[in-house]
Amino acid sequence: MSTKQEEIFEATFDVPEKVKVSLNKHMLRVEGPLGKTYKNFKKIPVGLEVKDNKVMIKAINSRKKYHAIANTALSIIRTLCEGVVTGYTIKMKIIYAHFPITVKTKDGLVLVENFQGERAPRVAKIRGLTKVVSKGDEVVLTGPVLSDITQTAADIQARTKVRNKDHRVFLDGIYQFHKVKGIEK
Repeated sequence: MSTKQEEIFEATFDVPEKVKVSLNKHMLRVEGPLGKTYKNFKKIPVGLEVKDNKVMIKAINSRKKYHAIANTALSIIRTLCEGVVTGYTIKMKIIYAHFPITVKTKDGLVLVENFQGERAPRVAKIRGLTKVVSKGDEVVLTGPVLSDITQTAADIQARTKVRNKDHRVFLDGIYQFHKVKGIEK
């Protein structure tokens, strides 16, 4: 019986120049030119430490599972830092066959009106710092936090799902067709 001592995974991430990162217990705060955002690491089992414009991530165990979790935390922090510097953009296309769909934003909500001739608008919530702009037959979502933008896009697409009809015939809806790093106009 040989006991093999495995190494615990540790990684450091150099924070970009324009970004400030601070840690308060489990709450990581990332601030940059496009805004600030927070990420709670309380339920993610990793050790975090912020020193000299670097974020140190340490797995709590030497098993593969905790190595993967530490890499996921590293990826989350990298995405947050890139987002507050460059931002993210998602473009969605409004598709309809007969009834012209209109998209409006009001009080943190996206209102999809006249979907398949329905009188009541379908409503989706805008998450976080996401900005939603409707231009003709396109809906453009921009913001610094990728998870908020993608969740808003998924909510809009889910709200315009055709129900109780053949989805091969009734293709009406709002669908994502373009996703890019950086804020496009």
